[in-house]
Amino acid sequence: MAMDFAIPQELVDYLGELDRFIDEKIKPLQAKDDNERFFDHRREWARTDFENDGLPRHEWEALLAQARKLADEAGHYRFAWPKEMGGQDGSHLWMAVIREHLAAKGLGLFNDLQNEHSIVGNNPFILLFKEFATPEQYARDSEAIVNGTMRTAFGLTEPNHGSDATFMETRAVREEKDGKPGWRINGEKMWTTGMHVVSHVMVFARTSGKDGDAAGITCFIVPRDQITIDEWLWTFNMPTDHPRISIRDQWVPEDAYWGEIDKGLGIGQSFVHQNRIRQAASSLGAAVYCIEESVKYARMRKPFGKALADNQAIQWPLVELATQAEMLRLLIRKTAWQMDNMEHKQIEKELSDKVSMCNYWANRLVCEAADRAMQVHGGMGYSRHKAFEHIYRHHRRYRITEGAEEIQMRKVAAFLFGYLGPRRKEFQAYEEEWAAGRAAGKNDRELGM
Repeated sequence: MAMDFAIPQELVDYLGELDRFIDEKIKPLQAKDDNERFFDHRREWARTDFENDGLPRHEWEALLAQARKLADEAGHYRFAWPKEMGGQDGSHLWMAVIREHLAAKGLGLFNDLQNEHSIVGNNPFILLFKEFATPEQYARDSEAIVNGTMRTAFGLTEPNHGSDATFMETRAVREEKDGKPGWRINGEKMWTTGMHVVSHVMVFARTSGKDGDAAGITCFIVPRDQITIDEWLWTFNMPTDHPRISIRDQWVPEDAYWGEIDKGLGIGQSFVHQNRIRQAASSLGAAVYCIEESVKYARMRKPFGKALADNQAIQWPLVELATQAEMLRLLIRKTAWQMDNMEHKQIEKELSDKVSMCNYWANRLVCEAADRAMQVHGGMGYSRHKAFEHIYRHHRRYRITEGAEEIQMRKVAAFLFGYLGPRRKEFQAYEEEWAAGRAAGKNDRELGM
């Protein structure tokens, strides 16, 4: 069978279309009214309202909204959305290529990953909702989601439970109120991004089963006004919009959830798989930016009368990074293509190890590339006049969020050793064969060990 690694010409053409849109619409907006302050050495201070819990400044978010509006009018912003929701059914593969392409350009209004802003939007809630909502839920909420009046935060992690989300302490119990069936919810959540602008929160709560069970978790859609912000958490990369929240003795109607009762964990897994592959592509693109900027600088900078690039101490670390980037690109695109060729809900069962490989390695790579870029550029690389410190501070969080890299490596190990995934039956058969051989008196050598 022939193998084709070429990017389809129509995708190449679309990347060119995006580049033209950036040049004609986005760059002039960035250059207007000193909007450059949000991207040059003043960026952290321009974006952050330090006197208001470190939240994003209104002017910063208004500028991002203006750019998204231009992108939406041009037909780019909703590229990955389903056609019935105003999008173009953009595939995982196309999104991976696009996100790498944009991130490799560096910082700019066209694509600022600090808060997942991009002219080609990344909104995993859209596909999540389409795949898991019942017909009744779709009829009830789809219009509000499409027109932006319903914006949801993601409430899975808790103060005492992050990677061990199935041990969550948030509980929902059935309770009637004024003769109407519903649920009484109590619990806390952490790092609930975007609480200053959302209308609802996806609150994952245990509705049955015991701690550690994957089943028995339900995804409730709780209005913002029923949730208390306990603390805005300041982070390595500012501004911050990631608070600790609480849901104290709040009642919601019987149908205030997405998906099915007791099967909400699949929704959470859908969210992270979409985010992980797209995040991996963005981290790859940012790493490529750091590598390429370092290569250019090393050719031009001439201490002691010769180019830095003549020194193997400069060449070899960048060679290692470039090699890893090349290999990672192939794995990301292959995995994205495989995601496009299976049912969405099968990804967790058949491909989540490859998604995890892409994600944890890309996030590690970009941190190493940003650090190396600082070193190659010397003192200027350490300054805020270059983008490397910003890239490092942002992408460093991805080694923790969307599943810490240790958890993702654990998932890879589970698939590799057959505890989960397609190899599970293979290893079960092998263990049965081995046990039968042992019972028949065969030794390790006779069993092929």
